[in-house]
Parts: sequence; structure tokens; C-alpha cells
Amino acid sequence: MSKKTRHEPHEEHADESWLLPYADLLTLLLALFLVLYAMSATDARKFQEMSEAFSVALTGGTGVLDYSKTEPSDTPPNINDHKATTPSVPATTPDQRRAELMRQEQEDLEKLKKQLDNYIKNNGLTSELNTKLNHSQLVITIRDNALFPSGEAVVKPEARKLAKAISQMLHKFPDYEIIVSGHTDNVPISNSKYPSNWDLSSDRALQFMKILLTNSELDPKRFMPIGYGEYHPIADNNTAVGRAKNRRVEVSIIRKYQDSATFTSVNE
Repeated sequence: MSKKTRHEPHEEHADESWLLPYADLLTLLLALFLVLYAMSATDARKFQEMSEAFSVALTGGTGVLDYSKTEPSDTPPNINDHKATTPSVPATTPDQRRAELMRQEQEDLEKLKKQLDNYIKNNGLTSELNTKLNHSQLVITIRDNALFPSGEAVVKPEARKLAKAISQMLHKFPDYEIIVSGHTDNVPISNSKYPSNWDLSSDRALQFMKILLTNSELDPKRFMPIGYGEYHPIADNNTAVGRAKNRRVEVSIIRKYQDSATFTSVNE
């Protein structure tokens, strides 16, 4: 009996048609990543060459990769180009500005102090007046016997000349606040006009300030009279010399820019 030939069934070939779109997708992804990389680089010429190559390979030379439509220049834009034409001027900080104003104020007050000191010296008033510049103010101290009769607040005729001279110097520096303060010793006073040292010191400050303000160049809004009575002594009230120093009127020119680093005193 003849032997029949046994035929094995043929294996069907697997369907590999999906490989084509998959390969196309991978190619497009590769192209996308290359384009993104080129766009992040700073060399515009290389980016243009690469985009043109991909345009030719994928679209025949036209399409979204046509770089010449988006950037005709070989040089990438520089966001800092506008700064090239701007002069380099150091910025002034608020602290620097304040320091400059403080320096100018120091010069102004030193100039005023020098003028006052010259007037005091030239008029032989060194025993009755003195000036002091510290971190908060320039103070002109005037002994009461140079201004008023004992126990009164009427300014002596000769003292009016002094007040007017001071006002002439002050009006050259019009931007400062001025405090005129009256002070007494601790000896009680009680009469029909002044029942206490508070009243006497307040009236003395007011009367002297009024003479300063006869100068129309001064702004009354910047002036203030204060009576301190016996409560701000500068010397010992237990001696006659100390009490004489405590009886005084002070004209204080207040700094606008106060700082503890400022000179504590100048030519004391």
C-alpha cells in the first residue's frame, strides 16, 4: 500500500501592517523632539538649517518647519538689547538719599552755629549766650538776666536787638521747626501776675518768640513756645551760680533728619 504524503498546514503570516504607521509615528516624534531641542538652543543658524532639512524630508520643503517665516534674521532676539542704549546711572536708594539730606542738614546747621557764635563773640555776649549742636537740634541758650528784669517777662530794650539779630539768621534757614522754651530755677514765685514758675517760664518764651516773629520772613507755623518751669535744670539749684544758669530761654532749631550716628556735638 502506497504511503500517502502527509501535508503540514502552512502557517499564516502575522499581519504586520501596523508597523508602517508606528514607524511613521516614531519618525514624527523624533522630528518633534529635535525641533524642540533646536528651538531651545541659542544658535539660530543651526536651527534654520535643521528645520529646512526636515521640511524637505517630510513635506517637500513647505510646512510648519519653514523657519524663514517666523524668524528672518540670523541673530536671535535679545531681550536686553534696549539696555544697550541706556546710560549706566547708579540708582539712588532711599537710604542713600536720606544720608545725603542728613549731610546737607549738618552743613546748614554748622553754618548757622558759626554765624551765631561770631555774633556772640563780636558783641561781647559770651557770658550770656552759648550755642550747642547735637544729634537732635541746634540750641541757642540765653541767660534770663540778658533778657528780662527779675521775676518779669517783659523783654529788655537792649535784648530786642539780640532777638532781631537771631531772627535775621533764622530766616536764612526757613524749613526748620523752632521751639522757644522758658526755664526757671526752683525758687517758688507767687505774685499777682505769675502764681507759679510754670506761668513765668511760659510767658517769657512767648514774649521772646513774638519779637522773633516781628521778622515777616519767618513762618509762625514753624514756631512753638513752651514753658518748662523749674523741671529741666542744667545746673545745681542748690547754688546761686547754678540757679542763674537754670533761669534761661532756649531757642531750639530742630533737625528734620535725626540719627544717633550724627555728631553728638560740634564745637561745644
